[in-house]
Amino acid sequence: MDIEGLIEEGHIQRIKPSRELSEKEFDEAEYDLKRAKTELEEEDYKWTIIKAYFAVFHSARGILFLMGYREKSHFAVGEVLDVLCSEGKLENSYIADFKASSSARQSADYHYDYSKKRAIEIVELADEFVERMKKLRDEF
Repeated sequence: MDIEGLIEEGHIQRIKPSRELSEKEFDEAEYDLKRAKTELEEEDYKWTIIKAYFAVFHSARGILFLMGYREKSHFAVGEVLDVLCSEGKLENSYIADFKASSSARQSADYHYDYSKKRAIEIVELADEFVERMKKLRDEF
């Protein structure tokens, strides 16, 4: 789906591009990533996964604010990332990473399905994802 389709279907709305809102999101992403790593050290794997996902989410949301969009759902963030991929601005692996971290978060939060191995994987994924979003941020 393209941006116009996402707007028409109510998944995102146009806003004035905002570096200020974007920076708040990146600050939240850094906070969540730090907390995920702390939770991992404390062997709280459920919260490790949840916090790592929110680091991914907030960093991606920061990109939307720079683009001049506000999402109406977590799904919409992934869809905008997909548009960026189709435009050659983002590698496809980051779409897969967004979806994988979202799925892991839902499994941990709603189905109580989490493990040390999965927590480590999602923290590593989140670390790389946030760094890639920072590089993408610099292109705006």
